[in-house]
Amino acid sequence: MDIRDLRYAVTLAEELHFGRAARRHYISAQPFGRRIQRLERDVGALLFERTSRRVTVTAAGERFIRQARSILATIDALPDVGNSSDLREPALTMGVLGFGLAELWPRFVDLLRERLPSCAFVYQDLDFADQYDAVREERVDAGIVHYTGPVEGLAFERVLISPRVAVVPARSELADAAYLSPADLDDQRWVPVAYTRAGPSTWAGPSGAALCDTAPVRTPAALPAAVATTGGFSLHAAAAARFYPHPDVHFVPVAGSPCEIAVATRTSDRRPVTQAVRQSAHLLPGLPSTLTDLKRSDRNSFH
Repeated sequence: MDIRDLRYAVTLAEELHFGRAARRHYISAQPFGRRIQRLERDVGALLFERTSRRVTVTAAGERFIRQARSILATIDALPDVGNSSDLREPALTMGVLGFGLAELWPRFVDLLRERLPSCAFVYQDLDFADQYDAVREERVDAGIVHYTGPVEGLAFERVLISPRVAVVPARSELADAAYLSPADLDDQRWVPVAYTRAGPSTWAGPSGAALCDTAPVRTPAALPAAVATTGGFSLHAAAAARFYPHPDVHFVPVAGSPCEIAVATRTSDRRPVTQAVRQSAHLLPGLPSTLTDLKRSDRNSFH
């Protein structure tokens, strides 16, 4: 494999469409597809599932893409290493779970740039299982995570809230429901989720619920496809309907605590770059006082 192959794979993971991904690299879809096939042979694993209707990233592909992005970020930074006149601040590595801060991203980046105008930013994907440990173990400087309660060694700025929805197979009799209660979901099978040990079981399905016979899903983006494939149910933030639409699932409002997104940093980290992250998160628009407006704004995204 070569660096170009890594870039092609990352682009395909972003576009999930061979034609669009190929156009971003100014080549036709056929040679682009051959490069992806050759890469999969070199890796020895199927990275992308293809059907006539869609492209999805496999579990092996998700792991590969995370590593590829990290490698490409390091390579892209190499030209700056030998520049002795470069007085920029250290790079800031930001871990991101799923859709991150959703529509708040542009404002957050602007606030960071105001405080760190010369800092290089590197983004690294997080998953359900490592979202907290990646920050605690200093693999990233800060993380955009699903807040599930206090975690030892971490400080949280809670900045975004999204109502809870059930991710329901389109063929289910519950797919067109206006609202679901916990009792509606009692007898359903659930897609297993590789949640961190700090995460509550309620976000991986009801306690003791029957699980689908499939590997645990590690990323928010993979949940709708897993539901469509297995026929099981899952839970998500309502914003997922906008960021991860899927023709074979519906996103149905369901009773329960909303999803909270927070910026996590190490409590012991007092570096200026980390303080800038906390300040920027603190200055973002505050959490809504109720869920009423959120439910109204997301209503058109549920189906």
